[in-house]
Amino acid sequence: MGSLENEKTVVGWAARDPSGVLSPYTYTLRNTGAEDVLIKVICCGICHSDLHQIKNDLCMSNYPMVPGHEVVGEVIEVGSAVTNYTVGDVVGVGVIVGCCRNCRPCNSDIEQYCNKKIWSYNDVYTDGKPTQGGFAESMIVDQKFVVKIPEGMAPEQAAPLLCAGVTVYSPLSHFGLKQSGLRGGILGLGGVGHMGVKIAKAMGHHVTVISSSDKKRAEALDHLGADRYLVSSDATQMQEAADSLDYIIDTVPAFHPLEPYLSLLKLDGKLILMGVINTPLQFVTPMVMLGRKTITGSFIGSMKETKEMLEFCKEKGLTSTIEVVKMDYVNTAIERLEKNDVRYRFVVDVAGSKLEQQ
Repeated sequence: MGSLENEKTVVGWAARDPSGVLSPYTYTLRNTGAEDVLIKVICCGICHSDLHQIKNDLCMSNYPMVPGHEVVGEVIEVGSAVTNYTVGDVVGVGVIVGCCRNCRPCNSDIEQYCNKKIWSYNDVYTDGKPTQGGFAESMIVDQKFVVKIPEGMAPEQAAPLLCAGVTVYSPLSHFGLKQSGLRGGILGLGGVGHMGVKIAKAMGHHVTVISSSDKKRAEALDHLGADRYLVSSDATQMQEAADSLDYIIDTVPAFHPLEPYLSLLKLDGKLILMGVINTPLQFVTPMVMLGRKTITGSFIGSMKETKEMLEFCKEKGLTSTIEVVKMDYVNTAIERLEKNDVRYRFVVDVAGSKLEQQ
């Protein structure tokens, strides 16, 4: 047990302005309480939304900002009221570290939809101190927003599951799309998309990867095990695939027309939006009306779903496809991510990196 009362100084890598360039930054962790867990960070995935945040693409960034919300670490101290974790546990922290606990979403165990949720970084905690993410030596997190990593799952493999994995698992679960035999489409084959293929296949779905070019065909079919590869710019292929899919998980984080993909859905099919886009998307209403189709969205997943997803991945032997890098490579990794030059998720080896200024 630990009181966690002493202020702790840590080193992380922070962006100082919309250039998004990260460099060492020393700061103090927020005030802590009886239900808090002190975590020594082992590793942290790099998500495309980290790119949006550090570059102020959504016009809501506050600097200095330590990004990172796919965090795996070791518990090194716990507060007096912590009941779920002990020192030595390997745990994960995702996108959210706080919520109001009183609203309808919170009372329904879908706290990610709480209007007063607190983000892992680029936010302010209840004590007024800025939240900072996992590109740092350590974090202090309320036990409610911590999840145990299943035994035998490598930390670097688990990290992307805490965002990319649960982001796919949650809508499949919520919209009743877990049963085997469904035909699904995965639009975009990046960090979230590649986990979409793996999870959907593990659920027994026939999976079509949809991409704008032929470039990732071999990856999708041979490496990830997709059943079909569809090039969206090929009008003949798209016409042949019309009315064939029960759902499409749209992971593309950039502006794109929706009509071509709506045409692929069966009656009552669902287009589930997941890419963070700062410009309006467009579609003509008959594309939705004539097939009673649904355009919807989903945001990460709840803590309950995160635990379910981790156990599902352990049971099915699913892992992320990753490239592990040290912190001194992080700016290059971000540049590569911006160019979609990664298979399929960068994970920073935080514990094995020298974080301080050389």
